[in-house]
Amino acid sequence: MKDIKTNQQRLWDSLMEMGEIGGTEKGGCCRLALTDLDKQARDLFIKWCEEAGCSIRIDKMGNVFARRPGRNNDLPPVVMGSHIDTQPTGGKFDGVYGVLAGLEVIRTLNDNNIETEHPVEASIWTNEEGSRFAPAMVSSGVFAGVFDLEYGLSRADLDGKTMGEELDRIGYAGEHEVGSPVKAFFEAHIEQGPILEEEDTTIGVVTDAQGQRWYEVTLTGQEAHAGPTPMLRRKDALVGAAQIIDEVNQIGLTNQPNACATVGLLQVFPNSRNVIPGEVFFTVDFRHPNDEILSKMDQQLREISARIADELHLEMKFEEIWYSPPVPFDKGCVESVRQAAKDAGYSHRDIVSGAGHDACYISRVAPTGMVFVPCENGISHNEEENADPADLHAGCNVLFQAVLNQANG
Repeated sequence: MKDIKTNQQRLWDSLMEMGEIGGTEKGGCCRLALTDLDKQARDLFIKWCEEAGCSIRIDKMGNVFARRPGRNNDLPPVVMGSHIDTQPTGGKFDGVYGVLAGLEVIRTLNDNNIETEHPVEASIWTNEEGSRFAPAMVSSGVFAGVFDLEYGLSRADLDGKTMGEELDRIGYAGEHEVGSPVKAFFEAHIEQGPILEEEDTTIGVVTDAQGQRWYEVTLTGQEAHAGPTPMLRRKDALVGAAQIIDEVNQIGLTNQPNACATVGLLQVFPNSRNVIPGEVFFTVDFRHPNDEILSKMDQQLREISARIADELHLEMKFEEIWYSPPVPFDKGCVESVRQAAKDAGYSHRDIVSGAGHDACYISRVAPTGMVFVPCENGISHNEEENADPADLHAGCNVLFQAVLNQANG
């Protein structure tokens, strides 16, 4: 069965059709979690899965599982998947490639009349991105027991709408409990970085994922008239935020190699051109594969933020809203991916994921592995995100063989 290949054109056509849902003028995709567009994409995925003979299960967090039966359906399934929600200016491949690669594996099993010992499932995980509801990967986190169900359903967007309310609204508040036994989990994904492309390597065998810490910070000063208020009497919350943001960048630079530090969201109140800002809300995202250094970055941020707020006479609300430690993936699943790449003759290398993925949480409750393929110029979370159809096909072929190894092992 090592010579069996998935259908490159069918995979590409599926990706392009799915990419039309929320497609943007620049060729990207805006399909935020639990919007009407998310519902439309879920409906299409389920239609395709049912046409492939799968049964559908939806849990209380809206996670979707499409099952192809095995010889022994009492055994736990081998699950593939990722997410279909995007960033506001996202692309056509981040997340959804892993979902549709899973579907393509099932279609290829059908094409070749292959029966597996374990059932095989393709899955969608709700709100992986965290761009509408923070934190990221919340639904796979509930599945893994990192968060409880009440916490997950209560996550609210900037308009105050909760995940529970929006799941009800779009008809994806499932009846099944969140969490079930899994034989193994695999997630195929574009790299979202430049390493594979720069090295002309087709497959990334993901051994680990970086740890992450997310923060929300609110600085409160005093809004006042921009003209009559002397500079030395001001309590300018935006000045404080600007100083902290610069220090966030410095923390990232001084903890190289591998450290990443980002402020990606900023809200200024009252946001008027002739009023001194009285309140600023912003987010901080820290990442590092070494938990000791990640903790050092945390301490640096806390100390610097407190000092700046004190010097500028600002009140500060500082909250760490999410911590995900570095993740080592299962050696058996990693070896299944590595061996599949070797058997297919693809160039490959071990790689550490710089991004968070649903696989990071699932790894806490099931053996887990990931397959990376190159993306053009290493660009992701951008409408210009692109990938070569041949590379996507290669990753799907590796996924197919790794899943087959686990489903019959």
